[in-house]
Amino acid sequence: MPRGMAERMGRLSPSATMEVRRRTEELLRAGVDVIDLGPGEPDFGTPEPVRRAGVAAIEGGCTGYTQAGGIPELRAAIAARYRRDYRVSYAVEEVVVAAGAKQALFSLALALFDEGDEVLIPAPYWVTYPEVARLCGAEPVLVPTDPTDGFHLSPAALEERVTPRTKAVIVNSPCNPTGALLAPEELEAIVELAARHDFYAIFDEAYEAIVYERGPFSAAPLKDEHVIVVGSLSKSHAMPGWRIGWVLGPREVIRAVLTVQSHSITHPASISQYAALAALEGAWDVVDPMVAEFRARRDLVVEALRKIPGIDCPVPEGTFYVFPDVSAYLGGDSAALARALLEGAHVAVVPGEAFGGRGHIRISFTRPRERLAEAISRIAATLEGLHG
Repeated sequence: MPRGMAERMGRLSPSATMEVRRRTEELLRAGVDVIDLGPGEPDFGTPEPVRRAGVAAIEGGCTGYTQAGGIPELRAAIAARYRRDYRVSYAVEEVVVAAGAKQALFSLALALFDEGDEVLIPAPYWVTYPEVARLCGAEPVLVPTDPTDGFHLSPAALEERVTPRTKAVIVNSPCNPTGALLAPEELEAIVELAARHDFYAIFDEAYEAIVYERGPFSAAPLKDEHVIVVGSLSKSHAMPGWRIGWVLGPREVIRAVLTVQSHSITHPASISQYAALAALEGAWDVVDPMVAEFRARRDLVVEALRKIPGIDCPVPEGTFYVFPDVSAYLGGDSAALARALLEGAHVAVVPGEAFGGRGHIRISFTRPRERLAEAISRIAATLEGLHG
């Protein structure tokens, strides 16, 4: 009989967002009218020119192997996009294409983190950050953020947790789940701290294009030997299933990521790469109508949630999530509350515990406005019953 799973599996937890999806799909298959506010993907279609480019790649026979780091044209287009939008110059050798931002982060972690390293992670955080650190034998060190300050990361709080074992900080801006968008001076303070203590500042900018009153901002213009930027087309161009992301960083880091990638995924899907090339070289104003609609939905959801007694809901500056404080209910056990909402109100949300934010829930406003209004109405009715 085989001896069982690898020891590293004991360090990992299943994705809570995927568990919510599993139970939601069970109810949907049973014919229940569930309003699913869990998904972290736009409910818009991939822009037509991008879809056409994918079809053309298939019909043109672009279905063989590519270079491990992506086709040169795509790497050049990514560099050109940052040069155009952020006035920063990256060589092709400082760019690698990955199979989505998540795979980019895993390749980075395998390339950078050793047993015993510490990785600073602002909390609340995206569910994968602590797990990717643990998978490599590193220790995630959580840095709390303050909801009264819009969940913005304090450089002072970050520096308090720096030790000689600190290898990196992972910063998500705009942040999933809170929607916090760091200002340029805040990004600069993080990079200055990383340079002073000689660790990497990894900026996950998967939601970079989904911002509202400010920005977008990128850490890319702060380019130096400590700065690594992860990007993606999943959110900006509604391409989550195409699985295209990238890493910008120092050449030695990019070479290490390429080595990891060549022995894991070989390369991102060739067809997706040609579709991504069309997205990057096309007009970025295709993103504007989607962002405008998300802004309207955000305002609707925040206003409706704030009318429910006991709920405090900060206004997200980016992403398509709100992260309200629901600690007035069920003793702050948001996992139990999420179950109650799914089974009682037939509304799926993600418990804050998954993101290191007990007493909160994450609500994705990637549904039409009428469905969002119905969902918040159901939530209000269920919470009133819990108070009663």
